[in-house]
Amino acid sequence: MRSLLASLACTSLLTLAGTSHAQPAGKPADQGGNLAPGQAKGSQQTDPRQGPNPTGAPVEQAPPNVPEFKPAFPGQTRAPAVNTRTALQVTEVASGFNKPWAIAFLPDKRMLVTEKPTGKLFIVTPEGKKSPAIAGLPKVDGRNQGGLLDVEVGPDYGTSGLIYWTYYEPRKGGNGLAVARAKLVDGPKPKVEGVKVIFRMEPTLESTLHAGGRLVFTPDGKLFVTLGERSIMEGRVQARDLKSDFGKIVRINPDGSIPKDNPFVGQKDARPEIWTLGHRNILSAALDSKGRLWEVEMGPRGGDELNLIERGKDYGWPTIGYGEEYSGEPIHKTTQGPGMEQPVYYWDPVISPSGMTIYSGELFPEWKGNFFIGGLSSAALVRLVLENDRVVGEERLLMDQKARIREVVQGPEGALYLLTDDSNGKLLKVTPR
Repeated sequence: MRSLLASLACTSLLTLAGTSHAQPAGKPADQGGNLAPGQAKGSQQTDPRQGPNPTGAPVEQAPPNVPEFKPAFPGQTRAPAVNTRTALQVTEVASGFNKPWAIAFLPDKRMLVTEKPTGKLFIVTPEGKKSPAIAGLPKVDGRNQGGLLDVEVGPDYGTSGLIYWTYYEPRKGGNGLAVARAKLVDGPKPKVEGVKVIFRMEPTLESTLHAGGRLVFTPDGKLFVTLGERSIMEGRVQARDLKSDFGKIVRINPDGSIPKDNPFVGQKDARPEIWTLGHRNILSAALDSKGRLWEVEMGPRGGDELNLIERGKDYGWPTIGYGEEYSGEPIHKTTQGPGMEQPVYYWDPVISPSGMTIYSGELFPEWKGNFFIGGLSSAALVRLVLENDRVVGEERLLMDQKARIREVVQGPEGALYLLTDDSNGKLLKVTPR
């Protein structure tokens, strides 16, 4: 592990008060469905305010893509810019990953790191030493947004050795998101044994887009899986259809069985695994200190959303929302509808969210309870400050890295660990300087 000095092209030491907000130019469409700044017709590049903010100005300074859509309540978008007082140090732990997607910590502080297009899974030590690729994982469909996605260590790992992961599963007639688990056999040549697919997104559809894929274990041992609506119109129209897994959050037991208290169990023509509906593409999810599930989902052009997830509720996509098609054509006639939830917060222009953690560590006392979200097209680590479940401040961090941030997790010592979305992706560690 080596310290990253600001003078090096690929590294930085960061003091928040004076960071640049330059954006990487010419990036392709991000891996979650949003276009990079300037890519779409008439799209706006995000232009966040940074540093001290005595006037209380909003963090976002660029005009919205859909100015005719107004927030449903004060503070639903464009929160005031806030400023971290602690100077940050960014340290490169490891590099050379081909579009890495997720991090999970083993009990001994080593990390599991997934590599999206190749379907490879590695063990990485705190010093940055990578194992050979773990053998025994199933084949993935690694095209476009597909591949090997999230990984989590089972809650009973100490006795079972089980790890869980999501991936695009090649199938007859197309593909779909699958969740698998297996026992991790450690050693010089690590492998998994007893692979079992515990969940398959249905129906099967030929699409390389919007399958979601985040895993979140709950304190009572249940497992949330976030799912996208496959992007193409055939899938999009199923996001509020209870006969389909598309555009849903599902809740299962660790063996794949369905909890009896799921909201649609026993309802005719409803899939019993469904917990909530009406989502677009969820790549960010985390539990807060009360055990509640929050998610941040990809909007189209405008309309990335922060949602507090509640049992059985409908979050409205594609009927309502705050964005538009990449072409500039409208999607929604309105931003509100009966029986459909409003986002706690939305972004226009978008941040392209992927990866999320709610900070609970001791290294950064001023960050306690704050939300941290990886930004792809925004090339930022996005910080949200909440009070009474409303966003009261926003900050864009690490923008001088000029890197698409795919994943953010809190390490056991309270540092933040990030993955950059690149063919030479990096594992970074953020600590106080």
